[in-house]
Amino acid sequence: MTQSQAPDVVRVGRVGKALRVLVAVVGIGLLINGSVRASDDAWPFGPMSQYAMSVPDDAKIDYTRVSAVTDAGTTVDVPLNIEGAGVARAEIEARAGEIVKDPSLLQQVADGWARKHPDQPQYVKLELIRDTTQLVKGKVEGPPTSQVLATWEVRR
Repeated sequence: MTQSQAPDVVRVGRVGKALRVLVAVVGIGLLINGSVRASDDAWPFGPMSQYAMSVPDDAKIDYTRVSAVTDAGTTVDVPLNIEGAGVARAEIEARAGEIVKDPSLLQQVADGWARKHPDQPQYVKLELIRDTTQLVKGKVEGPPTSQVLATWEVRR
């Protein structure tokens, strides 16, 4: 390539460099603040602790879920995602203690399902359940045990 064929090189000026440094510093500051003080609600600047650990060989693994009895008489696990009930599993897990104290918070799950799926069987009763799996020497020891933490009769 000859000198006349080379593309023009545009250098970033002082303002452009300063702006880039400022954006990087603010982003790093938000990440540090979110990791130290915030909860999952601050995503993507919240803590990423769910990715930062491994499970010991001898441990209990808890899995939180919501089960529903429908007006069709069936019992189903509520799909805890935005498309399902409009609420993510992480939100339920983060607020499990609050839900145990005030099971009426589960009404939001039923309302979200009804709004998103009016043509499907509706929830009449919800249960917040913790399934616990025991690991021994890194292997599952027996079936999981389930504990109902909260129950809510859905209001219409």
